[in-house]
Amino acid sequence: MERKIRVLVVDDSALMRSLLSELLSADPQIEVVGSAPDPYVAREKIKQLVPDVLTLDVEMPRMDGLTFLENLMRLRPMPVVMVSSLTEHGAEITLQALELGAVDFVTKPKVDLEAGLREYADELVSKIKAAARARVRNIDASAARPQAPAAPRKRMFRTTEKLIAIGASTGGTEAIKEVLMRMPADAPAIVIVQHIPAAFSGPFAARMDRTCAMRVSEAQDGQQIVPGHAYIAPGDWHLRVVRDGARYVCRLDQTAPVNRHRPSVDVLLRSVADNAGTNAVGAILTGMGEDGARGLLAMRESGCRTVAQDEATSVVWGMPGAAVKLGAAEQVLPLDRIAGQLLAWTS
Repeated sequence: MERKIRVLVVDDSALMRSLLSELLSADPQIEVVGSAPDPYVAREKIKQLVPDVLTLDVEMPRMDGLTFLENLMRLRPMPVVMVSSLTEHGAEITLQALELGAVDFVTKPKVDLEAGLREYADELVSKIKAAARARVRNIDASAARPQAPAAPRKRMFRTTEKLIAIGASTGGTEAIKEVLMRMPADAPAIVIVQHIPAAFSGPFAARMDRTCAMRVSEAQDGQQIVPGHAYIAPGDWHLRVVRDGARYVCRLDQTAPVNRHRPSVDVLLRSVADNAGTNAVGAILTGMGEDGARGLLAMRESGCRTVAQDEATSVVWGMPGAAVKLGAAEQVLPLDRIAGQLLAWTS
């Protein structure tokens, strides 16, 4: 019989520790080996219980979650899933945690909603299982970030000819950052779907804008797509690219989730295949599940060049792996070579 995934739950709230433990223990493939109210107790329990995955509260007394995570990833790297509040502050800290090497995050459950809790349990369990198989980045390795090309940031409003479309999920916030940081200020327009909750997409876009030479923003409905700009789908909204005469425009809607996701990578990539054709190139980065594989295939079949991130550099090789299996990816490359390839294809 396959060994169960050993989980340690770290949260300062006794109610939250009990709830998370209960939801995880209900799955036959998971064993909650213990819980801890703060990082000091957690440190001892990690040595004693040797868990496979840690759930870690973002905000805790005595030592905050980020300081603990940073120490952990330096001294004993292991898969960590952050448990975050749905506030702007919570979003900022969570994005920092992903930067420090956390594999993924879940938001805090709403304790009073029975139906919502079942759905939450499914999400929590699937993320713990993905984390158990994920590749964990050592914090020292992540310190050598690529430097963004230091071209001046100028606003450009000529008609967009070339278009880059990117989809990602688990591990994607850091993978997208790596690609965007390698893009010059006048790169072709980029449209992006990252599976992310509504409260997190704005802070994520703002964070990318501060880090990259391109202008990065949350996409708005009806917004013209122009070079030098990257547009990130807002959480809970599908992003499509449509044509308006010679221009490309962002179209947002809240039609049903696709592959259980809204925004869905498939929705974006199919719209790009339909409306931009051979003017576009597509990339699927690290992520859990299969969202985007069929969309990338649609792009390839309409004559677009396509690339998937390789298994060795993906946190989770679900989405890119599914694209490769379908024959949707013309090339399979390590993360640090993807930006260069996309630029070569669009130059």
